[in-house]
Amino acid sequence: MKVLLIKDVYKLGRAGDIKKVANGYGRNYLIPQGLAIPATESSSKVAEAIGKRATERRAALNVELKSVADVLAKLELFFPVKAGETGKLYGSVSAQAIADRIKAEKGIELERNQLVTEPIRNLGEYMIPVNLTLDLVPEIRVIVHREGEVFVAKVEEVYVEVEDETTETETTEE
Repeated sequence: MKVLLIKDVYKLGRAGDIKKVANGYGRNYLIPQGLAIPATESSSKVAEAIGKRATERRAALNVELKSVADVLAKLELFFPVKAGETGKLYGSVSAQAIADRIKAEKGIELERNQLVTEPIRNLGEYMIPVNLTLDLVPEIRVIVHREGEVFVAKVEEVYVEVEDETTETETTEE
């Protein structure tokens, strides 16, 4: 089934595109949600008009959300959690928990489906992409550490890499 997208659809296309999709996906999701209409012979003119309007809206939205993207790109969130000896969490850090923390700390309201992540179930550092628009996808840094412990960055790994490089340059100079 061919459909004409009225709105941008994540992982499918932009408004104004004509896409071939599975019949069920088109009939049961895209068309009822108002994201697409069935494509016809005369829909190419409509597609151009929709595409032009969508491009203008997208540009305005990108300008509007650029400052939000800059704030999110610099954001670091720390989650102190209970964890076992192996680093596996008792529970998880969900996308909703991350969205709630962003709202509490920065006042930026996000939907959980804008955060592209599975629930975090292990200690560590994660880079989580945030889909503000199709063009603006900043990454926030989420650090999950044990309760009662202070997070220590992995500086030793960087030091080892630098030490290896200096050893190689010394041997080549001789």
